Amino acid sequence: MALSADGCWVFVSLVNTEKGTTQSVAVLSHRNGRVDLVRTVPLPSRPAGLVLTHDGKLLIAAALDKVLFLDVVCLIAGCPKPVAGSFSDGKSTQSVYANVTSDDKWLFISEETAYQITVIDLVRARQSGFHADAIVGKIPVGKSPIALTFSPDEKWLYTTSQGAAKEWGWPAACKAENRPKTPGLVNPEGAVVTIDVVRATSDPAHAVVSRVPAGCSPVRLALSPSGDRVYVTARNSDAVLAFAADKLISDPEHARLGQTAVGTAPVPIAVIHDGKTVVSGNSDRFGGADAAQILTLLDASKIGSPDAIMGAIPAGAFPRDLRVSPDGSILYLTNFGSNSLQVMDVARLKSSR
Repeated sequence: MALSADGCWVFVSLVNTEKGTTQSVAVLSHRNGRVDLVRTVPLPSRPAGLVLTHDGKLLIAAALDKVLFLDVVCLIAGCPKPVAGSFSDGKSTQSVYANVTSDDKWLFISEETAYQITVIDLVRARQSGFHADAIVGKIPVGKSPIALTFSPDEKWLYTTSQGAAKEWGWPAACKAENRPKTPGLVNPEGAVVTIDVVRATSDPAHAVVSRVPAGCSPVRLALSPSGDRVYVTARNSDAVLAFAADKLISDPEHARLGQTAVGTAPVPIAVIHDGKTVVSGNSDRFGGADAAQILTLLDASKIGSPDAIMGAIPAGAFPRDLRVSPDGSILYLTNFGSNSLQVMDVARLKSSR
C-alpha cells in the first residue's frame, strides 16, 4: 500500500484476483468515513512494493525487474496513460519493496533475488525522463532483502535480509522453511542490516555499517515514533523481535531486546498508540494462506516477556501489509489471500482474547 499525505487516497498493488493473476494498481478514496474503490489501473509489469513521493506527484512501484513511475493525478483522474516512465533495475532481480527520502532526492529498491538494494538518483530520473542512468549503484546485503525503513532523521536505512549471506559465516540456526520433511537446522538466521544513507548515495557498495541476527526469515520492519526501537517479524521463527536502534551499530551483540512468539509465519507489522502497541499479522503463508487469520497486539514495552501479548483481532487470509494513516487514526491491512483491504479505527482498536 501507499497512502496520500492527506489520507484521502489509498493505492494498493494487485497481483491476484478471484479470477486469476493480474498486474495493476487499485485506486481507492477515503472520505467521510467511507473507503471506495475508484478504479483499477493495468500496469506493464507486476507491482509489489509501492511508495509515494512526498510532493504527492509520483507513485513508484517495485515491479519484478522494473521500476515504474506513475503520475498520481492521472491515476486519480483516470487518464489513459498514467505510466510516466520506467526502467529495468537489473535482470531477474525481483524488485519487491521501495522507499524514498523525505526530500524526494533518493529512491531505494529491495531486490529480493539479487540480494541487494538499488540506489536511484530520483532527481536525475525525473529530469532524464526516467532512464536507467539514474541508478547510482547497488548495496550488497544478505539473502532476500525486504523492508526499507528510514530512521526519523534519515541518517540510517534499515532493511531485513531473510537469510545471512554465505560469506558472513553465520551458523545454521533455522529449520528449512516450507520443507517439513527436511530435518534439523539447515539455514542461518536472517538479519537487520543498517545502511548509512549519505554513504549509500555516493559509495553504495560500502554503505552497510552493521548486520545483526534477527531470527529466521525476518521480513517486515517498523520503528517506534522516536526511532529508538526496531521491531521485526521473523516469519520462520513465528515471532516478533525488538531491538535497541542505537546498539545495532554501537553494540550489535546486545542490540536484541527480546522476542515474543505470536502466530504462524507473521509478516506485516506496524506501531500504533504513540508507540505503545505493536501489531503483527500472522500469515500462515505455507500452511493456511486461504484461511482467515488474526492480528496480534503486543505491548511494545514488554516484548520478550510472556505477558507481552495483549490479545488479537480478526483478519482476512494471508495478511500481508499494514500501514498507519499519516495522522495515526486509521490502520490499513491488505489481506493477500482474501483479496481485501481491511480498514480499522485505531482509537477503537482493542484486543479480543
